[in-house]
Amino acid sequence: MTSEIPAGSATSPTANTIGELKFEAALAELEQIIQNMEGGRLPLEESLAAYRRGSTLLKHCQQQLNDAERQIQILENGALRDLAPDGGEAR
Repeated sequence: MTSEIPAGSATSPTANTIGELKFEAALAELEQIIQNMEGGRLPLEESLAAYRRGSTLLKHCQQQLNDAERQIQILENGALRDLAPDGGEAR
C-alpha cells in the first residue's frame, strides 16, 4: 500500500489556495483527505498536515454555505422558508 496523496492535498507543492477553491472542489478534497486518514495510509507528519488542511477546508466550506444562506435571505426579503417535499413552499 502506498502513501500517495492526490494533487491539491496538504503536502502537494501545487496545492490551491483554499480561498480560491469553489465549494465543490473544497468538499471533494476534504472527502479525499478523510478517506486517506481513515484508511491509515498516511505517515504521522502527513496526517498532521492533512488534518490542518482538512480543518481549513471545513471552515472554508462552512463559510461558503453561510454566504449562500445570506444571499438566499436577501433574495427572500430577510426570511428563509422551508420547502415542501413536493417542491412547493411550506406554510
